[in-house]
Amino acid sequence: MGELYGTIGLEFGPSVTKLPPPMEAPSKADILREIQLMMKELFELEPEKVQPESRLIEDLELDSLDAIDLAVKVEETTGLQFGETKIPELRTIDDVIVAIQGIVATQGVPEKFKARQAEQAQADKP
Repeated sequence: MGELYGTIGLEFGPSVTKLPPPMEAPSKADILREIQLMMKELFELEPEKVQPESRLIEDLELDSLDAIDLAVKVEETTGLQFGETKIPELRTIDDVIVAIQGIVATQGVPEKFKARQAEQAQADKP
């Protein structure tokens, strides 16, 4: 009976599965470039005018509905979920950048954003 229930020898070697490294959070410059593209598409604002210090109301002449449109565009474009309570807090482009960084820190980098970043990287290659 002991022979019937003998031990089974298992060998474990090194793993052959390699996971890709996690995507780093986008830099402030990457986020600014995305926002500039969105602002041009939504409000026909030139990228030079959309800078971190630009104030949404005073400099870019956006109103509260425009800020909501921007938040919706960020969600549609990147997959990042903006909380409705954050929108009234946004005063400058840098506030938008910081909010996006905070969302990425808590939610991770969504697939839509990764794909958009890869597309942008390809477009930037000579």
